[in-house]
Amino acid sequence: MTVFTLVMGNRASSSWSLRGWLALKCTGVAFDEAMVWFKRPDIKEQILTHSPSGLVPVLKHHKKDGDLLIWETLAIIEYLDELFPDAGLWPENQDARAVARAVSAEMHGGFGLLRDHMPMDLQNHRPGEGQEKIKPPGVPENIKRITAIWEDCRDRFGGGGDFLFGTLTAADIMFAPVVTRFQTYGVELSPQVRKAAGQERGEAGARRVTLVNTRPQGGRD
Repeated sequence: MTVFTLVMGNRASSSWSLRGWLALKCTGVAFDEAMVWFKRPDIKEQILTHSPSGLVPVLKHHKKDGDLLIWETLAIIEYLDELFPDAGLWPENQDARAVARAVSAEMHGGFGLLRDHMPMDLQNHRPGEGQEKIKPPGVPENIKRITAIWEDCRDRFGGGGDFLFGTLTAADIMFAPVVTRFQTYGVELSPQVRKAAGQERGEAGARRVTLVNTRPQGGRD
């Protein structure tokens, strides 16, 4: 039996579940997956049997004295960073680490309009919808801010590798579902932004696409 279980929705359509799953994958630790299906009529009751917040993902750490529950994606990332510091979930450099935490928190709490109008969907590709998806008020501003974050992180801290802070960190995990949204709907980005997002970087871009386009088994939520 593994010591960790991640309770989550379908990571093809649940961005927060995907983030929790990616964080665990980056540690290299073995873990079990417990799926909840959002379209079931008893979904609230189902989730509450696992998560006190009524939300997923929630990480269960099975200990001798009982299960420790960690909910909220950033809390899961911080907990995993404490347990597996060599996984590099946060940058080593103090300044880079502070900025990585800031942009991750901004992603955690913001960009609701983009999320509403561009639901994550890893199982379909609808490039013809991109220009319509960016028209609602506030969505262009969300995209402008996100792409500014990517460019700034790459320019200031990305020189040591292919990701936002050089190596793969929690910041990449937090923004990975946004990359998939842009890919799903064919959102047009400038060459510089596409490069910052890993969409025009050969092997590095392929690695990022591999991370975010992991298609789970089973049906959709």
